[in-house]
Amino acid sequence: MRLEKCFFCGGTVYPGHGIMFVRNDAKVFRFCRSKCHKNFKLKRNPRKTRWTKAFRKLNGKEMVVDKTFEFEKKRNRPVKYDRDLVMNTIKAMKVVQRIKSAREERFYKLRMKGVKRTEKMAMLKEIDEHVDSIRLPSALEKMQSRLKANKAKLEAMQATRS
Repeated sequence: MRLEKCFFCGGTVYPGHGIMFVRNDAKVFRFCRSKCHKNFKLKRNPRKTRWTKAFRKLNGKEMVVDKTFEFEKKRNRPVKYDRDLVMNTIKAMKVVQRIKSAREERFYKLRMKGVKRTEKMAMLKEIDEHVDSIRLPSALEKMQSRLKANKAKLEAMQATRS
């Protein structure tokens, strides 16, 4: 069983699924769904279409260079069936998948590190601007010291950012 890659979005095309387009020069294009096929016929660039893997890799949203991708490459060399080889291959696939998922998680955390700070700054700023809708005016007097600490935090975050 061979799992193909969609020419447009880079997704997996399972056997018996998707659309295969063969051009006059015998070049074969496989698509996972009609959405990809239609975009291909409209001559859209996958690197400019936001939902494709090509766009995500080009714009730093996904890992591009990693040794675990070497195992996914297509190999056309036939191998004689050997039970031990199959067992070892399955064990290796599990190990590689575990390593790959750990690296992807690490990559995601590093990518999201700055986003959390900006989200927190935006939330603190919004609290400062709309504090009167959160609390009653009589309770605001008690909150004055907290608001000052909040402003100091906001200024400190902006100072470290720039």
